[in-house]
Formats: sequence, C-alpha cells, structure tokens
Amino acid sequence: MTKQTLSFSRTDSAKFFRTLNKRVNDYFKENNIKRTGNWKIWVKTIVMFAIFLTPYFLLLTLDIPGWLQLLFTVIMGIGMAGVGMNVMHDGNHGAFSNKEWINRLMGSSIYILAGNVYNWQVQHNVLHHTYTNIHGHDEDLDAGRILRFSKHTKWKRYHKFQHYYSIFLYGLLTLNWAITTDWMQMKRYMKRKLSYGKFPNPVWNWSKLVISKIIYMCIWIVIPMLILDIAWWKILLGFFVMHYVAGLILSVVFQLAHVMDEAEMPLPEEGGTMKNTWAIHQLKTTVNFGRTNKLVNWFTGGLNHQVEHHIFPHISHVHYFNISKIVKETAKEFNLPYNEYKSTRKAIIAHFRFLKEMGMKPALQA
Repeated sequence: MTKQTLSFSRTDSAKFFRTLNKRVNDYFKENNIKRTGNWKIWVKTIVMFAIFLTPYFLLLTLDIPGWLQLLFTVIMGIGMAGVGMNVMHDGNHGAFSNKEWINRLMGSSIYILAGNVYNWQVQHNVLHHTYTNIHGHDEDLDAGRILRFSKHTKWKRYHKFQHYYSIFLYGLLTLNWAITTDWMQMKRYMKRKLSYGKFPNPVWNWSKLVISKIIYMCIWIVIPMLILDIAWWKILLGFFVMHYVAGLILSVVFQLAHVMDEAEMPLPEEGGTMKNTWAIHQLKTTVNFGRTNKLVNWFTGGLNHQVEHHIFPHISHVHYFNISKIVKETAKEFNLPYNEYKSTRKAIIAHFRFLKEMGMKPALQA
C-alpha cells in the first residue's frame, strides 16, 4: 500500500455537510435522544451473543447427533456475524454507548470473533473510513491478486472467472483473521506507526495478539477436543463451517456497500489532493441497500445504511433508518448522489455483475 499523504478538498461552496450536520444534530436535540445506542442495541447484543454462544455450550454439554452438531455450527456462524455487525462494530466506532469503557468492552468482542482491536480500528476506522474506495489507501479494495475490485488493479487472465469463484473466497474472511491476516496487518501497521488514537506500546500490542490468539484457539478447538468424544477432524470441520458462514455474510454485506458500479473509485490528483470534500467523497463512494427492509436493518446492524454510517460513523446504527431520510433529502437538495438499491437481492446481483465487468480484459471494457 502506498504511503502518499492525501488531503480532501475544503471547498464546499454549497455548504452541504454543514447543512446536513445541523439537520441531523437538530433531529437528536428535538427528539431529546442521544446519538449513541439505546435499549434496542442492548437487546440485540443479548440476542446476537445468544445465537452465537448458546449452540457452543449445548455442543459441549449435550449428546446430540452429528447432523444437529453441524447445524449448530451454522447457527454459530450466523451469530458470529451478528455480533460483529451489531456489537463489535458500534463499540469500536465509539457509538455503542456514551461511556467509553462500555465501548471498549463491546469493541473487544472482536477477540472472540478471531480478530484484533488494533488491526481492525486501523484498517476500518483509519484507512477505510478516511480513504474510502481510494486505490492504494483503502485496504478493503486490496484483495491480493486473486480478485479485481477496481479498474486501477492489475488485470490477470483468471479474473474473467471471478464472478463465479469470488463467492467461495468470501467465506474465508474471518478464518483468515484467525490464522494469518492479523499477524501481517500488525507488522505492517506497526512499521508504518498507524493507530486509531494513541500509538500503542509495541511489546504490549504484540503480546495481546499472541495471548488472544492462544485463548481463542483454546476456546474453539482445544476445549472441544478435550470434552467432546468425536473425531478431531469433525471439530475442525465445525470450526471451518462456523467461520465460513460468518465470513460469507460479512463479506457480502461489506462488498454491497463499495464494490459496486455506482460507487466511485477516484484517484488523487497530482500532489495527493482529492477532488471532493470528505463528506461528498463518502456520498460518491458508498451504496445503501434494502434501506426500508426491517429484517435487513435489524440483522446487519444498519450496515445496509452505509451512506449514513460513512458520514456519521460515531452515531449508533439504531438511528440510521430515521436519519437516512434527512441524508437522502439533503443530498437531493444539493444535487448530490444518494446511491441505493431498494432490495438486497438487486444489490447482490449488481455486485456480481460488477465483478464480471472488472474481470474483463481492460481493452474490452466499455
């Protein structure tokens, strides 16, 4: 990844963000509500952890048939994704609660999901939210050589099949967290001295990573192998299925927000200056989907409202549905895009259609 310093334009003659920010602030003041989570997020936290962990304890304590054991690992994967989107995400954005220790606690739930707080906050809060969809800066666009998400990425012959094989790779997201990604990210981020807030002590940071990985593997692999009277490979299969289900859900939700035809992927001008202000850049690089679908809103932790989330990352997702009306109307008023798909199904179809387009040899692209 490039180390070029980027800056966003400060010229917003129409004062879009100032107007939008005032209207959103007025919404919270007039309704006398906090921008952080409320009772709804606490209920969701209980539900998501129950979906995630109840099958685990049942597997350890009950003698259940193999088919039900496999089903439980699928349910655990769904719960794992739910905790990540609804609890960990808000916590690490400081949006879960107005109490910092609660945000840290909920953000730390990433350790039981196989991730690492430091790495996630740098990749997501710093790189992705600041430099959204900018090639060479937003690591969410960097899928190595095997997937091509941007026309700025070098094309390989096998990319013409990526709209077929990508779905199989998406499920490996959290498994990679558990095994390889965290180690490589921490080495890279520490070397670049990146941080979200105060730069951590290197020894302590590496120690936390090692200790958390050991505890994680003990919880999900060692303890089941010691307690359950089943073949070791079945335990590893269950571990894989849990991660694959979670990774597939998380990957698809994230891709629908940015790896789409409507989401611009601009490059900086000479000298590292971006054409638009940061807020307008977020509008142009982000896509919503299923905004009015209550089930999608509830399960994805509002991540189907990525436009609202990217402009107001410190507001809890429980408020996105209401403020989305304000954001959409204000964007329209200022003649700015508000990218959205009415349904999740249409967004998924559009995503894989975009992957097919990016898989074409550049000279053949329109």
